[in-house]
Amino acid sequence: MIKTVAIQGVKGSFHHIVSQQFFDKSVHNIECLTFDEVVNSLISEESDAAIMALENSIAGSIIPNYALIDTYGLHIVGEHYVDVQHNLMVLPGQTIRDIKEVYSHPMALLQCKEFFKQYPHIKLVEDKDTAEVAQRIKHGELKGIGAIASVLAADIFELDILGKSIQTIRHNETRFVIVKRTNSEVPENEINKASIKFEANHKRGSLATILNVMSDCKLNLTKIQSLPIIETPWKYAFFVDITFNEYSDYKKAKSLIEIMAEGFKVLGEYKNAKL
Repeated sequence: MIKTVAIQGVKGSFHHIVSQQFFDKSVHNIECLTFDEVVNSLISEESDAAIMALENSIAGSIIPNYALIDTYGLHIVGEHYVDVQHNLMVLPGQTIRDIKEVYSHPMALLQCKEFFKQYPHIKLVEDKDTAEVAQRIKHGELKGIGAIASVLAADIFELDILGKSIQTIRHNETRFVIVKRTNSEVPENEINKASIKFEANHKRGSLATILNVMSDCKLNLTKIQSLPIIETPWKYAFFVDITFNEYSDYKKAKSLIEIMAEGFKVLGEYKNAKL
């Protein structure tokens, strides 16, 4: 039974929102400012599970998190999508003209950079977490400083919202995964998505051959992400997400790919949150 969940950020962060939506609200959150701390909490058994953002519909993949999951042998046991709405918030009583600097997570700043082009007097500063900045503004009574965070963060830390949904693209989704130290306990008849990792042989057509196996076995490729193999320059590992209707089709493909590919690893078998 999951009682403690490690999240990146503090209360009001989007990882906190995922925890509230995916788990029972009685689950205790262990707040971590970096994803390295999130993973350390999990592997040290301080937490039973962890939540990690993997990709955003505007900014793309969060590649270091793929590497963390792979390096520490973690298992993806579920996924959750959040409609991320970024809001500019400040201490009450201030206007946009009063704001000199805005701090937030690099991904949030990237997703909102178009909004700030109309306010050249505001300096954008990268920080570790969206909600933690809001918390800091509240506790330090920091005037002239803004945060980009969720509406929940504004409510928790009693800040005024100067700009709602300021991200460049209004429909802005982030995919989060739930990871544990052990495999999923989802029954085979409920599993309809898997995340795998492999290295293709360094010769012509090797990757195409593996992708053809997936197609022949009725698997739908929903994501492919390459990652350099550091100790072998110009050779890459591939992280792939696939969906399927029948677990038997996936099982057949998995057996064939395991024979054909190097460094084959199953990162997770779980239920597709998008169905």
